[in-house]
Amino acid sequence: MSTQTSKHASSGFTLIELMVTVAIVTILATIAVTSYTSQVQKSRRTEAKSALLDLAGREERLFSTTNTYSQDEAFLGYATVSTQMTNMTFGNRYYTLTAVVPDAVNQPGVANSYLLTATPVAGNSQAGDTTCGSFSVNQLGVQRVSGTGTVAACWGD
Repeated sequence: MSTQTSKHASSGFTLIELMVTVAIVTILATIAVTSYTSQVQKSRRTEAKSALLDLAGREERLFSTTNTYSQDEAFLGYATVSTQMTNMTFGNRYYTLTAVVPDAVNQPGVANSYLLTATPVAGNSQAGDTTCGSFSVNQLGVQRVSGTGTVAACWGD
């Protein structure tokens, strides 16, 4: 009696092959998600900087005709929102823009000036941006950041 062995080709994957494939896909997905998150964060930073520079341009345009900076966002062409005497706040869901314009009448010796700040809104992914943090610019065009990154790296100079 002879035993005849069946010579069927193995079809399918072994458990080890499957686990190696899953590990490789997981590594690639982790890299892709990290890269994507980083790019989204950078694009939101760009949006905040653009909003600040737009607001600064509006302040300067108003200053060229009235010789004063605005304490009211309605004068700058924005829809009116909650306004305090020397502070206005507005923005999107990732950053809050704040414009502080000292009142020269009530604060003698204060020259016409402003400080515009974009602060990450708490509770979203941008709030965890420790590299750049908040962005600010003043009437002289001096740019600042509150994070660990440099002004040149964060503002893109």
